[in-house]
Amino acid sequence: MTQTAKNEMSLKKTTTPSPDVDHEKGTISPLPENVELNQLGYTEELCRNRSVLTLLFQTLAMAAIPFGEGSPLLSAIYGGGQLSIFVGWIVVCLLDQCIAFSLAELASRYPTSAGPYYWTFQICRGNKATISFINAWIWLIGNWTITLSVNFGLASMLSATISNYDSSWSANSWQLLLIFYAICLTSLIICIYANNYLPQVDTACAAWTALTILVILIAVSIKSETRHSPSYTLTHYDTSLANWGGFTFFIGLLPAAFTFSAIGMISSMAEECSNPAIKVPRAIALSVPVGGTAGLFFIIPLCATLPPLTEILTAPAGQALPYILTRVMGPAGGLALSVLVLVIAFCCSISITVAASRSTWAVARDDAIPLARLWAQVSARHGVPVWSLILVTGIQMLLGLINLGSSSAFTAFVSVGVMALAAAYAIPIFLSLWHGREEVSSAPWNCGGLVGRVVNVVALAWIAFELVLFSMPTALPVTAVSMNYASVVFVGFMAISAVWFAVYARKSYKGPPESDALT
Repeated sequence: MTQTAKNEMSLKKTTTPSPDVDHEKGTISPLPENVELNQLGYTEELCRNRSVLTLLFQTLAMAAIPFGEGSPLLSAIYGGGQLSIFVGWIVVCLLDQCIAFSLAELASRYPTSAGPYYWTFQICRGNKATISFINAWIWLIGNWTITLSVNFGLASMLSATISNYDSSWSANSWQLLLIFYAICLTSLIICIYANNYLPQVDTACAAWTALTILVILIAVSIKSETRHSPSYTLTHYDTSLANWGGFTFFIGLLPAAFTFSAIGMISSMAEECSNPAIKVPRAIALSVPVGGTAGLFFIIPLCATLPPLTEILTAPAGQALPYILTRVMGPAGGLALSVLVLVIAFCCSISITVAASRSTWAVARDDAIPLARLWAQVSARHGVPVWSLILVTGIQMLLGLINLGSSSAFTAFVSVGVMALAAAYAIPIFLSLWHGREEVSSAPWNCGGLVGRVVNVVALAWIAFELVLFSMPTALPVTAVSMNYASVVFVGFMAISAVWFAVYARKSYKGPPESDALT
């Protein structure tokens, strides 16, 4: 048997692209990215139907600028208003670009859906299996809870939009939960049955986002009866709402940080595009400058037309954006603009559910979670990990029940999502820097020695600050209702992983396969 034939047999595919055919020799050669995936220890199971543009569009769909900034905008109002919104956006974009560059290098060196925990395993030089197991669970917690926060944020914004249009209606806890369930199940069905069309959905979402930003910019600029001066628009700062004194500004960074928190999740799509060692890092590196620039055209007109900050704090369902749009445009105009944002939010739900399911599938493939064989199955009919999609949706729906008992406890999941993703990013970045960036120096896409070290250090410093920032309550004094329970929830999830490690994984989990990647 020839080596070419052996390579063919090693590629256990369910849905594959066309291989390279040598008509003169009558042989079939596997695609280069499939050979590279074999060298990373895996065989191809997913269809490669994404390009660098559709990967970028999926990343932007997960950021969902008007929704990502608008859904938690109330935090920026507590954070002082216009200064925190405008300057905070720029500051976070610069800092998150350092995270993006750092992740792009690692994704280029090890282009697999396993993502950060695989990078951790390959770079770590001691206790590889244990440390990668810890990061695998942190990574999953981040994926699950950030997806949960998107879907529940969409449900809350939809409820608030209806309330602003019809003040006689307000969703109670059960109604909000049912709306949330409907969103989760709809996204699940689309992700299973429309996988071949999802790259087009991401492309349409990018175009819709640009259109929405343009429409909001023009509409509020023309319609608003209140137009602040340029200095007020960009620098107004009120520290009395949060009572944090000089630290109030940093509370206002939360919406921008939430918007770009999922940029590393696109690494889980590496096995669904050709030449992932180049295309995935390009998508990650471009996501912040493209999204950040677009975001300026969204936040500046809002800052120029904001109603009094104290009034915004009373917004229905804690959703500031629909309230602001209604105040500026009137009930009908506010409803129309809010619907544009809701469409973006629903596309975000689909895109981030896909990415979270691929991360779950990749972790299950390496036997790091209970019932791993089930979650690691890829449906031959649909070409997607259906059971992982069901698991991601089921976990969200189960956790959504918490909101019936304590809305403040549920709000912590938003913070947990950002914290867990940031921590999962930090571990491989730190290990790479600690070991002199030896691994990423040979990546097809890298920042070079000096620039790479600088962006790694800045990324780690920003992540360390994020972990503290997202653990803090929005305003003082702290009560049982306003307390931020993010750290408690995070520790609770890690306790579950520790139990699983002690019961099963301590003896059975060996980590991802060893890599024979080219150097």
